[in-house]
Amino acid sequence: MALNSFSFTVSLILFSFMIVIASASDYAYGSKPKVLYKPMFDMKEKQLPIGVEGLILCKSGPKTIPIEGAVARITCLAVDEHGYETAPFSILSKATDSKAYYFATLFPNELGNNLKLTECKAFLEKSPLETCKVATDVNEGISGAPLSYRGLLDNKKMKLYSVPPFIYTLQPKPSSNDY
Repeated sequence: MALNSFSFTVSLILFSFMIVIASASDYAYGSKPKVLYKPMFDMKEKQLPIGVEGLILCKSGPKTIPIEGAVARITCLAVDEHGYETAPFSILSKATDSKAYYFATLFPNELGNNLKLTECKAFLEKSPLETCKVATDVNEGISGAPLSYRGLLDNKKMKLYSVPPFIYTLQPKPSSNDY
């Protein structure tokens, strides 16, 4: 009986030492974090500028019309060289043209500190039209639309991404309470 108790105690102590040694094998106070991301581009390649394009429209009844002067926001997440996420950062697109087209450019080499982009999304930011400024979540304009890779631009000097068209609607009319 005493031998069983002694064997159990020794086994427990050895197991505890193994756990301590295994957990202290990397990163002084804990294990190395698992990197659960897929960078938007390979860091071994030259970091090319990223272009984001899309449309911002106004839906008025059955008609959809272009909004000139609307702006989209591109918000990105990045990780540092140890795999830790940084705070999100955003850029604004140029105002849309008369055909509702916008374009935004992000320069990854200006991020500094060996940051790697992991995810970027586009959002509705503002509409210049007083009559059409209610943002909708059509194509994730409010919740954030993930970027879709389209290809290389300008003789491989920029990576192009796009998002589906975003939609604003007319101001909601106040309901009349005629009782």
